[in-house]
Amino acid sequence: MLTGIITLVAVMGIGRFSLTPQIPLMIEDGFLTLSSAGILAAMNYIGYLLGAIHVSKLKRHHTFYLKTGLMATVLVTLLSAATSSFMLQCLFRFVSGVGGAWALIIVTSWTQLVLAGKQTPKLSAAVFTGPGVGITLTGVLAWTMACLGFHASQAWLVYGVVATIAALMIFTRLPKTLATTNGKTKPEPLNRNLKLLLAAYSLAGFGYILPATFLSQMAHAIFTVGNQAAFFWPLFGLAAVAGVLLVIAFAARIRTQPALATAMIVQGAGVASVVFFHDAKGLLIATLLTGLGFLSIMQLAMRLAREVTQGAVARTVAVLTSGYATGQLIGPLMSSLSVTLFHSLEPALLLAAAGLVAGGILVLFGIKNTA
Repeated sequence: MLTGIITLVAVMGIGRFSLTPQIPLMIEDGFLTLSSAGILAAMNYIGYLLGAIHVSKLKRHHTFYLKTGLMATVLVTLLSAATSSFMLQCLFRFVSGVGGAWALIIVTSWTQLVLAGKQTPKLSAAVFTGPGVGITLTGVLAWTMACLGFHASQAWLVYGVVATIAALMIFTRLPKTLATTNGKTKPEPLNRNLKLLLAAYSLAGFGYILPATFLSQMAHAIFTVGNQAAFFWPLFGLAAVAGVLLVIAFAARIRTQPALATAMIVQGAGVASVVFFHDAKGLLIATLLTGLGFLSIMQLAMRLAREVTQGAVARTVAVLTSGYATGQLIGPLMSSLSVTLFHSLEPALLLAAAGLVAGGILVLFGIKNTA
């Protein structure tokens, strides 16, 4: 379990989500604008989508792609410190997205299979705390570096070194082999419930990604002086961990379907709050509610998928992650369009909130006959 958590700390919490606190620094250093930041984020999500699609079709060599994804993500995080070129940064974010998807899907499938075999489902769910722990860590580092007056390139180097240390801690503990599917076996088609879950989960990816990408920038817009803005990103990470722990604590008392629907609708309210309250209060509500829903929605969606289908775990996780990644990709593109047309993120944020609410309604009333 600890190996899985640390892997997700490295590839997701640091390799992927360190971009969020980096955006205001890169804008301040003149490397980005708010519009180009959306394009940079989209490159990561294009890579993430393609990586997820690749894993969904993978029949062998899972451990190779797991380790390659981990190493590639760590490497490009380090290399990001060496350039201010927008094109190279886009390339690095793309590689980070592909590597992150490989590592996330394969390590999640591996830990679920191993821990389920040991009759420890709660430990399996705890693996989902990894990205939240990583986000909290990047947030604390971002706050510290803000106090020290670090520039974007210096911050990238710090994130890269920390990700390298995390990867070295667990690299030899990663699996040497994984159960694979027979290349001649035709994948089980998606049933109606899984298709509806895929649609809802895609909306969840679209809904959460804007605040997750631009939270630090929105905080900097409110707190123009001092280091208070850096406080909100680690708070988001702590809220994400708390969401997973709440699901674990109440797992035996709640049904997955209404729990997932509720989490999505509550997260939608959090995303909308930053539009309706143009101050620190709205940002705080958005941080807490969006953070609480982030990993718990992922955790509950995977759990609901196991309830509505008997298909291979790795393929099911990959298919759902592909939908989630598609939603994530649309989010930053929508943000760039929103800034270009309206000079504001607010229209895109309202669409994101509506997407989350629609996804919650789809889960609650569309999916039938779950335990």
